[in-house]
Amino acid sequence: MARRAKSTKQQHTGLYYAREARGMSRSELVRKSGVSKQQLSRLENGLIRLRLDHLKPFANALGYSPEQILLWGRYPGTGDHVESSDVLPHKGSREPVGPPPGQIPELEPRAGLGGGGVPSREVRKEGRHADPVKSEGWVFPPSFIRDQLHTSASGLVVLDTHGDSMAPTVLSGERVVVDTGHKSPSPDGLYAIRDSFEGIVVKRLQLLRSAKPPRVKIISDNPNHATEEVPLAELEIVGKVLCCLKLF
Repeated sequence: MARRAKSTKQQHTGLYYAREARGMSRSELVRKSGVSKQQLSRLENGLIRLRLDHLKPFANALGYSPEQILLWGRYPGTGDHVESSDVLPHKGSREPVGPPPGQIPELEPRAGLGGGGVPSREVRKEGRHADPVKSEGWVFPPSFIRDQLHTSASGLVVLDTHGDSMAPTVLSGERVVVDTGHKSPSPDGLYAIRDSFEGIVVKRLQLLRSAKPPRVKIISDNPNHATEEVPLAELEIVGKVLCCLKLF
């Protein structure tokens, strides 16, 4: 009896697309991860069922968490089977490198700290500030933005936090979603603000409504950091923190 021939078409996994999104060759990923090229090929082509422990050696090299790689295209911060040419500029290109339309931008906290600007990097302009934006954005389900965040996607940005001043509420390296349309420190809560060095930091704000003129307490959840108090008029609020993305 004749039998139908099995299809030889391979189904790429999230590991393949994560590597392609970074513009990285297999040889380079093998070198950085310590995993053999044969094993990498099997994992990328779906010949081995992916588990999180398979992906841990690749996480640091690719800059994605094992969860993001495993659920590529369904997890915030990953695209739908993108190739590296969809995300990165061709060599010599002067076009801005920013997230594709429809993605929520993530601000690049370290870019622009001395050394001049980077002309090929997209920036988000707000008043006299121009905050560099990472080349890849975030994608959240519309129902999550509508029903959980109670806002629209148009004013949202993701901020990569650094430092321990807000521990244990927000740990260094965790990302927060910020509504840039909410610039009034009411109600009290977590906000992204400009510090004295023009950087963006997350702090807990408490509006002192009885003070004339109004003043605001800038509170660090880590008790080792001092509380400040400034006139409301001198405080520059980037937006209200809506949630924290704990990826690990």
